[in-house]
Amino acid sequence: MTAVLLLILAQVGRSADPSISIAFRPPDALNQAAFEHYYNLDYDAAVQDFQKILSRHPNDPFAVNHLLSAIQVRELYRMGAMNSGEYSNDNFIGQAHRPADREQKQRIKQLVEQAEKLEDGELARNPNNADMLYARGVTRGQFALYTALIERAWFSALRNAVGARRDHERVLELAPQYTDAKLIVGAHNYVMGNLSLAVRMAVALVGLSGDKEKGLQYLSDDYHANGETSVDAGVVLMVFLRREHRYGEALQIAGVIGPRFPRNYLLPLEEANLLRASGKNGEAEEQYRRVWQNGREGKYGSLHYEIAALGLGDLLRSQKKYQAAAAAFELVSEVAGGDPELLQKANLGAGEMYDQLQKRDLAMKKYVLAKVISQMTIRRMRPMLHDPPSWILGLPH
Repeated sequence: MTAVLLLILAQVGRSADPSISIAFRPPDALNQAAFEHYYNLDYDAAVQDFQKILSRHPNDPFAVNHLLSAIQVRELYRMGAMNSGEYSNDNFIGQAHRPADREQKQRIKQLVEQAEKLEDGELARNPNNADMLYARGVTRGQFALYTALIERAWFSALRNAVGARRDHERVLELAPQYTDAKLIVGAHNYVMGNLSLAVRMAVALVGLSGDKEKGLQYLSDDYHANGETSVDAGVVLMVFLRREHRYGEALQIAGVIGPRFPRNYLLPLEEANLLRASGKNGEAEEQYRRVWQNGREGKYGSLHYEIAALGLGDLLRSQKKYQAAAAAFELVSEVAGGDPELLQKANLGAGEMYDQLQKRDLAMKKYVLAKVISQMTIRRMRPMLHDPPSWILGLPH
């Protein structure tokens, strides 16, 4: 990530060329379609594909890990924990907005156990098996994600994240060209390198350290290697570059990855967020409207593209274009089967705009609608309001 994109633009284009064949593991003709479904957010199809692959390769931990990842990310998306904006601040932890499904939690844990049994068995025979160390690091990384975002068990998440990092550091010692291993090591280094001095000193006591620049470079190496984890590295890269206010570089990556997966609305949405963060408000508005229109035309299926209207409304509100912002927030209600939490946020936003426009009756109606949708969500969204009457929200005075 520390490389200047002007100097490596040709490499960016080459690594993103969909005509280049990637050697997925295990070798199976269905892998290409499975990953296309995965990155296009068609998680149900991806899960079905990966299940078929696993049935043909039942003793391959890579097949188990791919299915594990698809099931887990599908559940995180359903829970509302896939907004990249929540990972661009100093917390590094996304907020899940709906509880996890019990059956999916059990399935995730079962797959973790299945993968680790296969990996540990192979490593007992050969501790320097780089492929098995890599696979185990992936499993541990997935379980760290599970414990952090689904169980909210921080110490368990840290323990598994450290295990994943150490496995992949060992992979890089054994095989420096194994760039897929740089994803976890790079992300971990970057996060640890951004912790406060006091926290860094505390974690150093247990042998942990971080180097932000090394982390960024490792992620860049992985992104440009055209390996199995290159897309993942590019997405992480975008998020971290936004934190570093290196918007131009992040936009370059968004412009490369986004067109590869036309059904994935999160990528062009992130491009709009980056444009706004970089002060290009006119281009950001166009991009939000483009995502919205593509969704209305059915290009994203039943995915919750209505979040683009929320982004548009927030942008227009920041410019004090209250009437246009209210209209943007109102768009969310036009989506059949829309996300209730997004609809609630939209009603709150519209209510605030109508208050600014001195249309108190309309504002009150929007606040009441927001209350009807979910009292619990209203409690979480209270900071978004500019002090509407507390009795409207059903909140304590």
